[in-house]
Amino acid sequence: MDASIISAFAALTGATIGGLTSGIANWLNHRRQVRAQWLLYEKSRRQVLYRDFIEEASRCHIDALQHHDVSEGTPGLVALYAKLNRMRVLSSRPVVHSAEHIAKTIMDTYLEPDRSFGELRDMAKCGSIDLLREFSEACRVEFDEMRDRQL
Repeated sequence: MDASIISAFAALTGATIGGLTSGIANWLNHRRQVRAQWLLYEKSRRQVLYRDFIEEASRCHIDALQHHDVSEGTPGLVALYAKLNRMRVLSSRPVVHSAEHIAKTIMDTYLEPDRSFGELRDMAKCGSIDLLREFSEACRVEFDEMRDRQL
């Protein structure tokens, strides 16, 4: 073979390999950026949903402790179950399981006798009024897993 053909072929092969390498690197980098943006969006979406659920569950729980009549708390329960169903679509199983437990506990609390302020204070002191601890911890684990997937 002629040396000029070998040189031309080597240059063409090198340019092709360099172009492919650059193209693949750009594609992989873009893919990683899109995934990171999607995970950030998902995390933000879940943070808003969990915050709203925590606020609604807290209101419903205190209402259930102080009011025996379920009909007064119906709008709050509707909002609570709406958020729970959104979680079934977006969230991990431990988060959904914990949210379901909270909703069931609140419903059961409406059937119990009303609590006085003194009883509520005692519940707060011993920690039994904190219905959302397990849920908050499940959310934190889910966010940690999301962060780990991002890295």
